[in-house]
Amino acid sequence: MTGNRIALAIILVTACLIILHFAFYLLIDWLWFSAIGFSNVFWTMLETKLALFCAVFTVSAILLWLNGSLANRFTQQGERLPAVIPIRASMSAPTFASLSLTLPLRSRWRLLIAGASLALAAVVALSEAGNWDVVLRFFYQAPFGQTDPLFGLDIGFYLFALPALIALKNWMLLALALSILSAGAIYWAHGDLAFDKPEPARPWVVAHGSFLFGLLFLIQAWSYWLDRFLLLYDDNSVVVGAGYTDVHVELPALWALAGLASVLALVSCINIRVRSYKVLAGSVTVVVGSWLLLTLALPILFQRLYVKPNELQLETPYLERNISLTKQAYNLRQFTVKLFPAEQGLTFQSLQENRATIDNIRLWDYQPLLDTYAQLQEIRTYYRFYGVDIDRYELGGSYQQVMLSPRELAPYRLQSKAQTWVNLHLVFTHGDGVVMSPVTRKSPEGLPIFYLQDIPPVASGGPDIHEPRIYFGERADSYVIVNGTAPEFDFPKGKDNVYGSYKGAGGVAIDSALKRWLFAWYFNDLNILLSDYITSESRILFRRSVADRIQTIAPFLRLDHDPYIVVSEGRLFWIQDAYTTSDWFPYAERLPEAETNYIRNSVKIVLDAYNGAVGFYVVDPTDPVIATYQRIFPELFKPFEAMSEDLQKHIRYPEDLFLIQAQMFRSYHMDNPKVFYNREDLWQFPRQPTGLDGLNAGGGARMAPYYIIMRLPGEARAEFFLMLPMVPSQRENMIAWLAARCDPPNYGKMVVYEFPKDKLIYGPFQIEARINQNTEISQQISLWNQMGSRVIRGHLLVAPIENSILYVSPLYLRAETGQLPELKRVIAAYGDRVVMKETLAEVLSALFEGPSPLLPAPPVPTGPSSKIPPDPRAREALGHFDRATTQLKGGDWSGFGRELDAVRSLLEQLSGHPGPHTISHGSPVK
Repeated sequence: MTGNRIALAIILVTACLIILHFAFYLLIDWLWFSAIGFSNVFWTMLETKLALFCAVFTVSAILLWLNGSLANRFTQQGERLPAVIPIRASMSAPTFASLSLTLPLRSRWRLLIAGASLALAAVVALSEAGNWDVVLRFFYQAPFGQTDPLFGLDIGFYLFALPALIALKNWMLLALALSILSAGAIYWAHGDLAFDKPEPARPWVVAHGSFLFGLLFLIQAWSYWLDRFLLLYDDNSVVVGAGYTDVHVELPALWALAGLASVLALVSCINIRVRSYKVLAGSVTVVVGSWLLLTLALPILFQRLYVKPNELQLETPYLERNISLTKQAYNLRQFTVKLFPAEQGLTFQSLQENRATIDNIRLWDYQPLLDTYAQLQEIRTYYRFYGVDIDRYELGGSYQQVMLSPRELAPYRLQSKAQTWVNLHLVFTHGDGVVMSPVTRKSPEGLPIFYLQDIPPVASGGPDIHEPRIYFGERADSYVIVNGTAPEFDFPKGKDNVYGSYKGAGGVAIDSALKRWLFAWYFNDLNILLSDYITSESRILFRRSVADRIQTIAPFLRLDHDPYIVVSEGRLFWIQDAYTTSDWFPYAERLPEAETNYIRNSVKIVLDAYNGAVGFYVVDPTDPVIATYQRIFPELFKPFEAMSEDLQKHIRYPEDLFLIQAQMFRSYHMDNPKVFYNREDLWQFPRQPTGLDGLNAGGGARMAPYYIIMRLPGEARAEFFLMLPMVPSQRENMIAWLAARCDPPNYGKMVVYEFPKDKLIYGPFQIEARINQNTEISQQISLWNQMGSRVIRGHLLVAPIENSILYVSPLYLRAETGQLPELKRVIAAYGDRVVMKETLAEVLSALFEGPSPLLPAPPVPTGPSSKIPPDPRAREALGHFDRATTQLKGGDWSGFGRELDAVRSLLEQLSGHPGPHTISHGSPVK
């Protein structure tokens, strides 16, 4: 008995430890959710999971136990065995078996059946608890407001109800299958079920099996009924959704199968009294055989022999459904199609009128700029720039595109001896500030001009920052403890360091011994419990990465790959784009890499880099999926208007969504079913060199979307866009370009500019080839490469200006032993000309009007006027001219414009003829 007690004690202790393990995790989660103000979200998710687990566990356990008990009761095996098996229990290994050996045989089977039922039910319930959001969406579903073309049901049924019904059906089939298997195992163990005998099953086995298979056939009939709706997700390589064969063959076949399964369920119920195993085996054979015949063989033959020879004619109505609903699923209907003449009429005046575009053509690529930031602005080894973001700001009265990167803490880069627990978790806790530079300008040495730099951040034309500390970032993956007695490193200052303390409200207070013990267990770190540096005022900050923090709060949202940093009102914020997705939209094509066939960018998430506070703002209230989640979590989401006005200026159309939409638009811009069927006008992303080093890099990679400030044809002001050129499939000439507007109030509007069919417009890869073939450029690059430098070719940008296309590409030099790329040349192409110069201003001058088209020609006195004494205003004009030349070489278009206006004014005074109204160069054309 002692051994039995020990075994029972071990079982109880193990169960208690498992329960405590889950309880501690839940307690940590509750503390964390409460600290950030989302405790209601925590309780909603937890209560739903628990309710679903308990419901599935209870029903599954009862079903399994009931069938096992019935099998145990029906069998006659127990009557032919002794009531007790006289085997002495092993004292060396107390187990469930040793405990049961002294019990009566029937009691032993009851315990075994009960234990197995509970274990299997727990496994099933744990797997089904992951469907908590499916259940919530079912009960809180919002209508879509549009019906499907086959069954006439609201599309909301497919997005919310159908997944729940499928999950319910799958659970019922699983529970019933486990019941059949467990009952069969009991009968087999007792010898009542043996397939090597003339009578493989005893009558009571047949009766029990007939009842279970009758239920199985009944559920299968319901499954066939549900399978009708799954036809709307079929893909026969021509039509996505229900095609001609699906509607005219498979749909009637599913109705027939549902009726047949219902009849066989009735036959199985009758067989409970007849008890013929042949009837049961025949029913199973009929179900399997009819399924193979009606859903596999017959549709394949019909498709091949009847539909294929007349495919276009028969599938046209279903292609129209596929095209229409795919556009609806990916929101492609928001594209406005316009004609882009692709003229060759750019002039000096055109550039002047589009100065906002010219001033914001990006010459800095991500990787060279990131390398430069690392060399010039990481300051100390334990800081790191992980990525570069593109945004726009109103700076000095000018709407400018800038590139910026947060300086995050990388404690793993500390010297190995300095990577102590105190340093990693108490002293080095946060990054500091951002670096910002304009996308076009460079210093005479080819380095970026800094608007924000150094620690603490120094603004030189950029926005002021009064709270630069970054406790929450893209790569902050470890916990830190603030407000302890250890001095917290703030920033380096010369040979010394400046220390400070955390003044924010982020994190969870460690104000009790219980919490210290709890967090020590959670992080598997005994130092939290033993350290004297931690006080009752200390707070622990964890889940500090942007993605981890947001996904823990809202695991049902899909996040864009790139959160970006924003400077707003002196503070740093992360903006994260989030998507609502579904793979249940009828007739919509699915992108394999996206694993979805419906997507909306319905939520913008703002995360305070200092406090870790998170705000979820709904930007697309028409999306039924986010409307459903708003019903589920009413306190989680806020209207977009609740976001601060300054942050609203920095929202941008997300790149991931644009890429998905552009991928779908390649084929779904074709509205005509015949054209779509033949793929006559299929588009593709342009190719670009796979390597950026030197010339003649192989082509294979596809151009990615990029942000640009430009003024669309016919618009009054320049805007921030995300754009991507398009080329025909298997061709390299450009056929169109797509743009997504990012600035309110036009945010989210999509434009596609199509080129005339009768014009050849060079595509990016063709321009790259022309650059490679340019003798002057090729010789210069070869010379640099032979002189110990490494040439890095930047990505080619397509810049639409009015009704023309300008191509611009930067060129960088890096010493073979160095890590500091320098922007040394700018290459531009327009029409049939390709030019390389030191600055963008010089390259545009060379492209359009000879050596210096943007500067007025100096007056040359002739005849009698040559004897007139010089006017002082001429000297002043010459001074402005010299300064304009300096600004031009430095790439400062704004300064160049101001000096040019001054020259024009003085020349007008000298000539006595006032000229036309000059254009302001300090701000974009409004």
